[in-house]
Formats: sequence, structure tokens, C-alpha cells
Amino acid sequence: MSTAPHTVQAVIIMGVSGSGKTTLGQALAAQLGWTFADADDYHPAPNKEKMARGEALTDADRQPWLERLHQLLAEHIAAKKPLVLACSALRQQYRDTLQGNLAGVALVYARGSRELIAQRMQRRQHFMPLSLLDSQFATLEPPTGAIEADIRQPIAELVPQLVAQLCE
Repeated sequence: MSTAPHTVQAVIIMGVSGSGKTTLGQALAAQLGWTFADADDYHPAPNKEKMARGEALTDADRQPWLERLHQLLAEHIAAKKPLVLACSALRQQYRDTLQGNLAGVALVYARGSRELIAQRMQRRQHFMPLSLLDSQFATLEPPTGAIEADIRQPIAELVPQLVAQLCE
């Protein structure tokens, strides 16, 4: 059963690669009883191959992917099946594409230092190599009006804080 207000129908957890979006998003979705989706699962194969080669995606590479994610959000909202989506959404224009004209979409910014995120990336298996971390931070436009999640905190502490802020 959802514990967030009915006005919030979707939450986008955004941040650079390695910031813990998936882990945080899965835990938040479990707490809320919502569906979880990882935007990485919606990247077309050429995008994943390009990143695996250490090449940063262009806006042209990202646009169809962002449009598909907007569609996913819209479908969940229309079906009244709340969704937590983990998605880098590094630039404002990407967040604008994701949200479009949808009402009830909250944004959570998984924020952390480059050093902490680099340490995390070195310990995981993922198609995004550590070599692209600097390009992620160069692309990042920190959001305004988002709920901030300090990733130095344990997930067990962050999730209740997020739920409380989503329910305000």
C-alpha cells in the first residue's frame, strides 16, 4: 500500500553513475509498495555498447531513450500504478523530457562527492566505466527544487527521510 500522497505518482531518482540510484530507488519502491524501474534497462544496445567502450553518449543518443522513459512514466501514472524510476537525468533538458507535462512526478537528487562515487564505481560490475565519471560530473546540472539525498548516509536512514519529504 502506498504511503506517499496521491499527488505524487512517480519519483525519479537522479544523479551521476555510481551515486546509488538503483539501490536507493529499489529500497524506496519497496517501502512505498510501488513498482521500480531502472532507466539503464531501457537503453538500446548501441548506447550500452558505446558507454562500455568508454564513449560518452550524445544528446542525440539519449533523446529516444528519454522519450521512452517519459512514456513509461505516463503509462504508470495513467494506470494509477506509482513508479520509482532510477535515471541519471543529469541535465535540466533531460528532466524536462522525462517529466513533460506529467503531474505528480517528484525528483530526488542522489548527491555525493566525486571521490565517494569513484570508490563505489571501482567496486561494482556495470557497463559504465569509471573513465566516464568525469564526463558525468561535467554534464551534471544540479536540479533546483529536488529532494536531496546525501548518499553518505546509509540507505536505511535515507529511505525514511525521503518518504517523509514525499509525504509533506
